[in-house]
Amino acid sequence: MTRPLIAPSLLAADFARLAEETRAVEAAGADWLHMDVMDGHFVPNISFGPLVIKALKRHTNMPMDVHLMIAPADPYITAFAEAGADHISVHPESGPHLHRTLQSIRALGKKAGVVLNPATPIEAITYVLDLIDIIMVMTVNPGFGGQSFIASQLPKIAALRQMIDSSGRPIILQIDGGITPVTAPAARAAGATCLIAGTAIFAAPDYAAAIAAIAGPATG
Repeated sequence: MTRPLIAPSLLAADFARLAEETRAVEAAGADWLHMDVMDGHFVPNISFGPLVIKALKRHTNMPMDVHLMIAPADPYITAFAEAGADHISVHPESGPHLHRTLQSIRALGKKAGVVLNPATPIEAITYVLDLIDIIMVMTVNPGFGGQSFIASQLPKIAALRQMIDSSGRPIILQIDGGITPVTAPAARAAGATCLIAGTAIFAAPDYAAAIAAIAGPATG
């Protein structure tokens, strides 16, 4: 397995210096910029919306990896696409018709992702794999940064790895929640190909060292 993609979560950055923080993690070797959009309804927190994504887009060449923790999600997909999101990931629980939502994202020319909460079974995506570019496994309950990794999700990650490999599709298996240099090896071993980390990167004194430690050694 090659080095996983690393996507720093902007939720843990200094909100007074978002452009500077974005440029810093890109220079430190990050691959994607992960942006958690929260509405205070679907999850118990409020973060930012399309205007922040649009403002930061001109400060980076990294793909904007947008995670919509909002309900309903459908009415806002176009706004996030137009703001500059390159990937848009939604929860099955955030709308009544996941298939239609994924079609909408792809019709806008964006990569489509589905996010599985700790209690969401993998069967939720069985019949929409052909529309999915990214599967994100939440290894914390969504809504807040700085939570501890839920190790019971490792068998789910491994099962999804098998599902993806059997599908023959180049789906990114992304892990979000409690990812640190300590927990990352287990996620990588289970089959993750993209790791999202917030506090472990933005609270570190050396962003490049933190990213390298989470990514681990590249293998052939």
